[in-house]
Amino acid sequence: MKKVDVRGITIGGGGLVLIAGPCVIESRSHALYMAQALKEITEKIGMPYIFKASFDKANRSSVDAYRGPGLKVGLDILGEIKQDLALPITSDIHTPDQALPASRVLDLLQIPAFLCRQTDLLIAAGNTGLPVNIKKGQFMAPWDMINVIKKVESTKNTKILLTERGSSFGYNNLVCDFRSLGILRSFKKPVVFDVTHSLQLPGGKGTSSAGNSEFIVPLAKAGVAFGIDALFMEVHDRPEHALSDGPNSLRLSDLEPLLKQILDIKKAAG
Repeated sequence: MKKVDVRGITIGGGGLVLIAGPCVIESRSHALYMAQALKEITEKIGMPYIFKASFDKANRSSVDAYRGPGLKVGLDILGEIKQDLALPITSDIHTPDQALPASRVLDLLQIPAFLCRQTDLLIAAGNTGLPVNIKKGQFMAPWDMINVIKKVESTKNTKILLTERGSSFGYNNLVCDFRSLGILRSFKKPVVFDVTHSLQLPGGKGTSSAGNSEFIVPLAKAGVAFGIDALFMEVHDRPEHALSDGPNSLRLSDLEPLLKQILDIKKAAG
């Protein structure tokens, strides 16, 4: 198993890391509030934590949907969180030209699922030298991710994470095939389980996505029991008012009890 270091946090070393935050940066104050709250919870229970929020959501259902503050303002906010709270930071990039400026602030580059086959984007991310977290496309068989890995590794960058985030099951529906976690692990890369996006119903509300957040807890427990290296979750203090992916986000007040349970499961599973 290849261990990947993200600003002092080891992913793939036998422990369990949390990657979490609101889907999108809604405002500077909200991002700082969420980062501080998440840091306090994870420090309290002793769980390594990486803050995630998107500066741009380029694949929203509707042209009128909120996308985020954009590259410059978004990176300024993420940089402030990184400096003031001493947290590792990740966010997604959508075009090759975003890779270099994002790498100056972020500690982990995220490749969105819809873009996981985009060769130029993968190579640009690899060339930054930063760790790269690649989300498996909803349309992808897990064994086909080997071709994606090779694209990043063509840059001599082997610091790769693979994220399972559900597979398309008919229209407007995602399901999680837990076999995928084992198949991705066979590539000797740390495996991340994006439990909240696995419960998304893409375009389920017509101009926005729906979701089945009531299943976050059992799926998170199952993923940890199966054996993962990191858990990815979108977390919001008021999911019903979130500007992106509220229907499949975990409520902030529910995070601490869930993390305590999954750490117990991790310990029992070995």
